[in-house]
Amino acid sequence: MKLFVGLGNPGTKYAHNRHNIGFMAVDRIAGDHGFGPWRTKFQGELAEGRFGSSKVMLLKPATFMNNSGQSAGEAMRFFKLTPGDVVVFYDELDLAPGKCRVKHGGGTAGHNGIRSLHSHIGQDYCRVRLGIGHPGDKRLVSNYVLGDFAKADEEWLNDLLRGISDGAEFLAGGDEGRFMNAVALRTAPARSSQKPLPKTEMPVCSKETQHGDAEPVSKLEQLLRKFST
Repeated sequence: MKLFVGLGNPGTKYAHNRHNIGFMAVDRIAGDHGFGPWRTKFQGELAEGRFGSSKVMLLKPATFMNNSGQSAGEAMRFFKLTPGDVVVFYDELDLAPGKCRVKHGGGTAGHNGIRSLHSHIGQDYCRVRLGIGHPGDKRLVSNYVLGDFAKADEEWLNDLLRGISDGAEFLAGGDEGRFMNAVALRTAPARSSQKPLPKTEMPVCSKETQHGDAEPVSKLEQLLRKFST
């Protein structure tokens, strides 16, 4: 079993905040993959589902960001999980908007939700860091993370959340490489390598086929016709 924890603050006031991108991620997974209805449990909201044989519990702590570890720790102990069974989705100031990185362990980088998790479950859990960018001045950080995503952010935000949802089954199975590939396919899709023909190779006129459709005629064919008549 895996416990996916999205970090954020409860209530409609905070629903579209940058700080709530962790909530948005688990909401998207629940909606796309038919997870059971959210129910109040472990000082938060819990939904249950499966990816094949892998059972996954989604948790949104309702303890507010700074006490997220209380809820996650309670759920982890109830299900008899280890920190290695926990995956946490949260906002990352030090990543550009739309970027996603997976790591295990490490410091808190000043994130109060991560600090709370460290104090309640240790630091040996999987962390999915979701880039929201930095306002450029640490004095602006609080208002920035508690501010709503701008309209201009909607496209990259939707692509990122779709990619996370696409790759959730791989994350549940412990395949972080395939998870990252799924995210990349949404956030940085491959572009066609096909190049347009040079102007000298473009058809210059056409002839009618037996079905009445136009067919390209090259300059060489035009010259051959001229000298064969």
